Amino acid sequence: MAVTLSLIVPVYNVAPYLAQCLDSLLAQDLDGVEIIVVDDGATDECPAILASYQEAHPGALTVIRQPNAGLSAARNTGLDKASGQYVAFVDSDDWIEPSYYRRLLELAISQDLDMAHGNAIFHFEGRREDQPIYQDALSTEMMHGREVLRKRLAERTFLHMVWMHLYRREFIEMHGMRFIPGRIHEDVLWTTQAFLLARRVAYDPAQGYFYRQRIRRYSQAASDARFATIIDSSIRNALGLAEMADGLGEDAELAGLIRWQLVDGGLSVFHKLRKIADPEIRRQVHRQCRELGLYSTLWRSATLFSQRRRIARNWLQGLFRR
Repeated sequence: MAVTLSLIVPVYNVAPYLAQCLDSLLAQDLDGVEIIVVDDGATDECPAILASYQEAHPGALTVIRQPNAGLSAARNTGLDKASGQYVAFVDSDDWIEPSYYRRLLELAISQDLDMAHGNAIFHFEGRREDQPIYQDALSTEMMHGREVLRKRLAERTFLHMVWMHLYRREFIEMHGMRFIPGRIHEDVLWTTQAFLLARRVAYDPAQGYFYRQRIRRYSQAASDARFATIIDSSIRNALGLAEMADGLGEDAELAGLIRWQLVDGGLSVFHKLRKIADPEIRRQVHRQCRELGLYSTLWRSATLFSQRRRIARNWLQGLFRR
């Protein structure tokens, strides 16, 4: 049977949630699915759980084990192995309703799409009521990806959830798309680039993917290190978005919207920086902002006085932390 859909599932230390995720994938109402699980060096019970599922469901899962290299590298490993006409990414602490991928795949095949743009549900584990990620009325007609991106950015509703879409694998390979290893918030550049490149995109508003909002607790030292890594990724994402905006030529409107996006994300760096307790790490991050050109990129991209005031204030604060 030809493989129509490859589901790529990176796994790292999610033992309490993994069985629910795998059960939901095995229950998909769809033929021709391959499930590629990349065990990214998990140190908890995940390898044992995966082994038990392989034994209970022979041939249903392809499990690849690699040394821990992060989510981006694990997704790339899955892409290298995938053989389906379309590809989707699944976070291994989430779960999916049985008809979700059938709907997206039928939409993609019937309209010969590069991307099927889906919807999902924020699941708060009982702390509050679950809610749809998209609650607006985006057209379900086939559109160029740039027009979807333009509308989402103009309405301030664009979210970088790579797992909310189906991608034609030929489209991914034609453009040489891969995730950047070591990057946190790796969806930002990937998803923006995908919409810029995709010529045929359609939206299905049905919510069938449950995105788990976990509460994670870290020691102060671990928290400082994590924020420093997030900030590094945020800086590099802002620089990458600036490059995309610069490459849009005469489409000044879309370029401006992408620059708004990069300023909005770039300014979050300073909010995260204030959460770092270690003064030496804070100094290093301020220095990194200067050396990588974050301040100048934000200043060049900002359109509002309030944004430039925040940029200038944080630049001045950084000068005193050399």
